[in-house]
Formats: sequence, structure tokens, C-alpha cells
Amino acid sequence: MLQNETMINNISDFKMVAKTMHGLEELLSDEMLKLGARDIEIHKRAVSFVGDQGFLYKANLCSRVALSILKHVKTFTAIDQHQLYDEIKNISWEDYMGADDTLAVDCSLNSQYFNHSLFVAQKTKDAIVDRLKEKFGKRPSVDLENPTLRVDLHYYKDTCTVSLNSSGAPLFKRGYRTFAEKAPINEVLAAGMVLLSGWDKRSNFVDPMCGSGTLAIEAALIAGNIPPGYYRENFGFMNWKDYDEELWKKISESSIGKISNEQPAIYASDISATAIRVAGENIVNAKVDDAIKLKKIAIENIEPPQGRGIAIINPPYGERLNSGEDIAMFYKTIGDTMKKKFSGYDVWIISSNMEALKNIGLRPTRRITLFNGALECKFLKFSIYDGTKKIHKLKEKDTNNE
Repeated sequence: MLQNETMINNISDFKMVAKTMHGLEELLSDEMLKLGARDIEIHKRAVSFVGDQGFLYKANLCSRVALSILKHVKTFTAIDQHQLYDEIKNISWEDYMGADDTLAVDCSLNSQYFNHSLFVAQKTKDAIVDRLKEKFGKRPSVDLENPTLRVDLHYYKDTCTVSLNSSGAPLFKRGYRTFAEKAPINEVLAAGMVLLSGWDKRSNFVDPMCGSGTLAIEAALIAGNIPPGYYRENFGFMNWKDYDEELWKKISESSIGKISNEQPAIYASDISATAIRVAGENIVNAKVDDAIKLKKIAIENIEPPQGRGIAIINPPYGERLNSGEDIAMFYKTIGDTMKKKFSGYDVWIISSNMEALKNIGLRPTRRITLFNGALECKFLKFSIYDGTKKIHKLKEKDTNNE
């Protein structure tokens, strides 16, 4: 009996791919495993796995570091536009949408057979609407913003993988950030940085250059076990023919029921009054204003709470600050502040300005390559000890021998 039940359950399973940002693949793999995915494989900026419809809903709601969750439809080989058209047209698109529904096609391309992703996307769209016109006598419309069905094509060499984007809008669009200070950090990247920092969700968390408050908010969501999709009103799968509202309600209520009311103190500050106002509004929108202490203060004047903790700093990357101050001197100020004020902390800094980072004046204990938008950045860890590192290690040794 158990074997039959397992076999029936497996019939409802299908392959999915979660896309992410460079450097977050291992985090995403661990996350999918904890959520209950099977047959997990890590790829470049993506993780593939197997699950059922309920897991697809759960992954969209609960993943902190996925950009989108794709449902696999078909993989085929095509080396010209005619093969591509025929393979796409042979898919039973009427199972996924009707003539009155809307369509969008996204394409990522790395192939010697095709030069332009827009051409491949257009050819795919033509094949889909031609099939649906033959079936229903009417062509569906295109809607790039909120389509019924968002088709994702991944072309590598001669192989095309067709998937359905179950997320709709990218998952970094949580829904709590209605205001942004200039060039805010992506929510998925922010969550990834908090997780990479190794923060234990109990000790102090400090963001002394908080901007729009994204890092502090993501830290609060992680500490409170708040699903990052909690604030969103819509996911792409809600437009699908097989959308199961009762199943979605069951999944979401279960996840929301696991939210913790115990929150550590999270400290966010910035020298900009505008940033503090924007961060404050976003923090209220995220309903974590009881967990985050917000203050307008320059980083060199900050007094972080005593004890151990994590600090994450996202400083400007350019050559000059708004005040005209040289960026190298500003990074030196950050380094001096770290040495004087952050004893007992692990301080992480992200920046694309490698020359400016040299002015921190400390040797990083870990280096991770991340991308903030199109900018390649280093995410550096500095362990700040009270006294020299050698003395600290000796103290650790003495403690371990007791």
C-alpha cells in the first residue's frame, strides 16, 4: 500500500528551476533542501529540483534568495529558426492557456546559432499564438507586465529549455518597499548577504549605512521567520489554469503560522535624513518596526551595542561622495570606525571599488564575489578583535584547554 501511495505522489511531481544571483547558489540549494525539495542540483545562477504543485507555491512564498521559480515544460535541440518554431508549436499550449489569455516570452541566450534573444522570443511567441489560433480560431494577446502565462526560454549552444515562470514579477519585489533611496540594494542580494554573514539571529545586527533599510528589513524577516512573499498580492501561478486556491491558502497559512514573535534588536542608521525617512516608511510597511531601531547618525559617530554581533556595510562605490569628499578617505574612516567601535563584531563590507577597499586598513578573513546589479563586488568579512588577532587566538586556546 505504501509503495502505491508513493508512486501516485511521484506522478504529481515535476522538475523546477530556481534562478538566483551569482554567489548565492549554495544558499539557494540549502534553502530548497530545508523547504523539502528533492533531487537538487546546483547550476550557474540557478538550482534545479523536483517537487509538486504545493512545493511550487511554497518555494515562491518562502524563498529568500530565488529570483524566480520555473516549471519545466520541454527541452529540445534546435539549430535554426524553423526547428525552433516547430518544436515550440508542438507543445500543447492549450493545456496552459486559452485564446482570451495573455502571453509574455523571456529569453536568455548563449548560442552560436542565434544572435538576438528578442528574435528567439518573437519566434517563440509566433509559434504559440499560431497553435492557439488553430485550436480556438483566435490569437491571444501579449501582456509584458502581468500576463496569464510568462514563458521562459533558456538557450545554451543548441539546446533550448522551455519553462513557465510561476513567480510573475521577480521575487526580489517583495512588496514592502514602496520607497527607495537612490540605487537601493536588491532584496534578494540583501537577504543573501545576511545569510552569508552567518548571523545567528540572536546577537546584535547593525547596518550603519542603511539607505532604504533593505538589509535591516531582510535581517528582521530572517530572524522572525517571516516568509518574504508574505507581502505580495500576486504570483504568476495564480493566473494559471491549474491554480488551486485552497492549496495556496493551506500553504500560506502554514508558513505564516511559523512566524516567531521573538526578535533580536536590529540597529539601522544613516547620515541622510531622506534615507532615514524612506527606511522608516519601508520598515513600517514590512511590519518590523518593533524589531528595528532606526537613527540618523554618521557612521564615525555610531556607538554599536556592546557584545558580539554582525555589521553589514554597503558604502558608496564611486570616486566622490555627494559632499565631494574623496572616497579613499571615506573608506579609511570606515576602517578606523570598525577598529575603534566594533570590537567583538564580524563586519562585512560590499563594494565594487577595489582600490577604495584597500583603505579599510584591515585584512579580510573571507572574500566572496557578488553582483550588485551589473557591478561585480567583493563581499569582505573583517573579524574585529579587542587587541591583536594573535592575542585573541591565545585566549581562545586557553579557554579551550580549561
